[in-house]
Amino acid sequence: MRFHDTNVRHDAVARLRAGAKNADVAHALGVPLGTIGYWRHMDRAKRGECPGRHDPRCPRCDGCELDETAYAYLLALYLGDGHIIQYSGHRVPSLMITCDDNWPGLTDDCETAMRSVFPGNSVCRATKKGCHNVKVYSKHLWCMFPQHGPGKKHERPIVLEGWQQRIVDEHPWEFIRGLIHSDGCRVTNWTTRIVGSERRRYEYPRYFFANKSDDIRGLFSDTLTKVGVEWTVLARGSEPFNISVARKASVVLMDQHIGPKY
Repeated sequence: MRFHDTNVRHDAVARLRAGAKNADVAHALGVPLGTIGYWRHMDRAKRGECPGRHDPRCPRCDGCELDETAYAYLLALYLGDGHIIQYSGHRVPSLMITCDDNWPGLTDDCETAMRSVFPGNSVCRATKKGCHNVKVYSKHLWCMFPQHGPGKKHERPIVLEGWQQRIVDEHPWEFIRGLIHSDGCRVTNWTTRIVGSERRRYEYPRYFFANKSDDIRGLFSDTLTKVGVEWTVLARGSEPFNISVARKASVVLMDQHIGPKY
């Protein structure tokens, strides 16, 4: 560990008080940037200039306003591609939604929803190969997503609380949209038909949703039924992992509210 002369520290603090940036002071004096940041913090603490404790309010704990439209969408993204974790070195847990880079619009929508639900917290993106993890840190994640628990989602019960179900009932299309954006897709299927005496190719659009959790698939299908969308279950082997929407009227309805990923 390298110790710096007291005069160097005093010089650094004087420059910082004069408005110099941490990086500029570190470069000028040959001191690590982290050390400059620590000196700045200690100087501000001594003078009582440190900001107050960051303690954003929570809709569940404090009764503050919640953007319910954004929450319905974010809840669905969490159920599909999200997880909550608290590392031992972190003071609060983080919610992370993994978004495929093939759908940049989805990533933008995820970040917008996260900022709307947690307006007092910082939201960031972590770049990974082929995807971005959209993250927010908050001690109130347990309040907002009580479905969190040990193990994988399909290995434990996933049941919405009454206040969550009310939000989904009032904003069903945002909930459906979030589930399609996480674990669903819109594709073009094809088959052949005999027209006259000639076999012709016939193409048609179709929505799919796949999730191992019986409970999450049930939330999706129940919400589809409430908005008038007809659906069927397609088994993958012996497991009913896929829900399909293929009837023309239902696909038209889905297109009006969801559409393909973008």
